[in-house]
Amino acid sequence: MPVSLVQGDSLLAVDIGGANTRAVLFDVVEGEYRFLASGSAPSTAEAPFKDVSEGVRNAIANLQSVTGRTLLDADRKLITPSQVDGSGVDAFVSTLSAGPALKTVIVGLLSDVSLESARRLAETTYARVLESFSLTDHRKPDQQIDTLMRLRPDVVIITGGADGGASRSIQKMLEPVGLAGYLLTPEKRPAVLFAGNQKLDDEVKSLLGGVTAELHFSPNVRPSLDTEDLEPAARELASLYLGVRRRQLKGVDVLETWSGGHVLPAAYAVGRMLRFLGQVYGGRRGGILGVDIGASAAVIAAGFKERNTLGVYPQFGLGENLPVLLQYTTLEDILRWSSLDISTGVLRDYLFQKSLYPSSVPASKEDQAIAQAVTRQALYLAMQTAKRDFPRSARPPKPGLLPYFEPIIAGGGALGDAPSPGQSLLLLLDAIQPVGATAVFMDRNNLMPLLGAAAARNSILPVQVIESGAFQSMGAVISVVASAAFGSLVLRARLAYSNGTEARADVKFGNIEVLPLALGQSAKLTLQPQHGADIGFGPGRGGTIPVSGGTMGVVIDARGRPLILPDDPVRRRELIKKWLWTVGATQG
Repeated sequence: MPVSLVQGDSLLAVDIGGANTRAVLFDVVEGEYRFLASGSAPSTAEAPFKDVSEGVRNAIANLQSVTGRTLLDADRKLITPSQVDGSGVDAFVSTLSAGPALKTVIVGLLSDVSLESARRLAETTYARVLESFSLTDHRKPDQQIDTLMRLRPDVVIITGGADGGASRSIQKMLEPVGLAGYLLTPEKRPAVLFAGNQKLDDEVKSLLGGVTAELHFSPNVRPSLDTEDLEPAARELASLYLGVRRRQLKGVDVLETWSGGHVLPAAYAVGRMLRFLGQVYGGRRGGILGVDIGASAAVIAAGFKERNTLGVYPQFGLGENLPVLLQYTTLEDILRWSSLDISTGVLRDYLFQKSLYPSSVPASKEDQAIAQAVTRQALYLAMQTAKRDFPRSARPPKPGLLPYFEPIIAGGGALGDAPSPGQSLLLLLDAIQPVGATAVFMDRNNLMPLLGAAAARNSILPVQVIESGAFQSMGAVISVVASAAFGSLVLRARLAYSNGTEARADVKFGNIEVLPLALGQSAKLTLQPQHGADIGFGPGRGGTIPVSGGTMGVVIDARGRPLILPDDPVRRRELIKKWLWTVGATQG
């Protein structure tokens, strides 16, 4: 048994987001780790403070008020380790997502090989790829240098060349980066990550070492033409990210001192936690899916048997980047999710106001409807972007749909702050559009990134916190893949309870049905698809599966995949209201 468990070490974890900073306390209760309480405060990365540590201290002060436990001394410094009078904590970890997306340039040899790996690598952190260079680039070196000088990237990611392979071509690609770094003033030089042919590490160090803000090396993301391994490079990119943030944001150095260096990008910590959960749920069919959407970005983490994927999309964040969302969608496409009749002008005003005040909360039903419509569309776009990088072996039941996932774990303020569990679940189903049978868990306290960071200090803590029920079980969800006329029968369902009673439902296309099954209860669900509908066993094939209860019981979504909303706005809004009513939520 680990020493930390015997001693009952307490751990304080802080997540610094674009809108809010949260402080969460974990400690041992009756011999096992538990999530005790949380406190939050607005983040202070922006003016007037421009010091992330102020928001951290404010969140910890709020946590003190909740717990009655003293964590900060008179000078607002963290008390560590814990004292005999009960004050302080034994360990501290932090995750960070605040700040603008890192301006990133990617460099690779082949546009469809190493450059694609560089793009996927960049998407494992809070980065925005502004430009790419490859051998097929027709610009002259001086034009490439001008581009780098104009963009002034925070980060340059360089990939290319199998280990022991091409070297001269990569050297040629490095020259514009080195010359641009030489011409820029030291404070404006980019941080560089080299993740290409390891044979060239010394030459890269010689060429770029003196003209970059910092130079990082990782094992080759493409050790051979048909092999890609992003994980070591993603770990190094996480370290580079913190180095850039240390220069950009005041107070990051304070967190690193308090934590002994245990500060992680929040998205990377989510990915780490999902890898752990993948080992726990590895025996289940399909993959495991984690989604998180907040002010800084939408994060999609998927775990499969052969590999994991992590996509971080600042362009779909719900904070200062909200106006950028209109580069990927239209106002009309956002409003199609609303149950209220809202004009495009009102929506546009909301997007710009929310980008200025990310921590603001909806003050009316109209504001709430807009916020949820924006969240649906942003998360939908993030999911569609992420699935392009899922492994080929993760086959969906039909082209264009998601592969099977079990379970699905969702977090982020936009999901957790919904007025009712039904609204949270419906938002998730609309945006993700899962297929087949799955279990859905809501991370209402946004513990995923914090548990991922805590795992580095204490591997027992995340296991016991999850087993204690820290994630809210929403229950079982059956998503029917069918092409049928609206209102036609697509599924017969029978839920057999352990006490011998039953619940039955004839499910019609376009509808949602909810069968009651309380949290902690289990039952047998027998499904009989009609007219070629697919619920995960193949078209027209039925079966009986065990299901566990949750806040929402058993939800059968027979609205079709992909979900197609009516073109007529009045009919569409009435249908959305009907779905909301079915899941126990109303809006408008």
